[in-house]
Amino acid sequence: MRILIIEDEPLVARDLRGLIQKLETGAEVLGPLSSVAASRRWFADHPVPNLILSDIQLSDGISFDIFEDQPLRCPIIFTTAYDAYAIRAFKLNSIDYLLKPIDVLELETALKKYKSLTVESTVGDQLKMMLGQWGGPQKKYKERFLTLHRNTLVPILTGQIGFFHKEELIYLHTIQNEKLISEHSTLDEIENLLDPGQFFRVNRQYLIHIQTVGGIKTTQKGLSVQLKPPFIIELEISREKAAAFKKWMEG
Repeated sequence: MRILIIEDEPLVARDLRGLIQKLETGAEVLGPLSSVAASRRWFADHPVPNLILSDIQLSDGISFDIFEDQPLRCPIIFTTAYDAYAIRAFKLNSIDYLLKPIDVLELETALKKYKSLTVESTVGDQLKMMLGQWGGPQKKYKERFLTLHRNTLVPILTGQIGFFHKEELIYLHTIQNEKLISEHSTLDEIENLLDPGQFFRVNRQYLIHIQTVGGIKTTQKGLSVQLKPPFIIELEISREKAAAFKKWMEG
């Protein structure tokens, strides 16, 4: 059995490889592939594997984009850091999903489920249904966040947010340049709650609102984005994310 890993976190990919090799001693583990672009190139040059274990959120987009135009007959087990409620829509359409950190017993159950299934539909059909649920009217994005300021909980409307910044804690910066502590523990969690048309994950530390973007410069490393006043911040965007950022800016 040939199993392909699509995962942009090296440590997670390493641990997942180890779990697969422990549970399926005869399996050939391929990858990991860390981006949508790299995965598309891989599928163009390699035969389809028997099974894919794929993270949903990759460095340059969501993994569904990999398979949109790929007429593959291959089941997928999704791995994700998202809350179970946020991915409820996916459960009936994928072989299975595993919440990070991945539990060995849950992975074993998912692999047994794969072995017991006869896959009738193509991955393209499967992901078309999933993409419809991902972007359908039932998806409701968060409209306000509770923040902590001087031991008081303060509600902030999404339209008042300039960006989120990860330090030791996650901070919410308003367009009035207020710095408030977010109740959420990770940027991944916050990103999943927000409208991707309005917010972009620049890097591991910053999640910005489109209204804060000022000047954009091309650099050797990718792009340099200057945020509008009152923010005196310049953020670097890697070459891998540059195309996705430009597409986001164009709507």
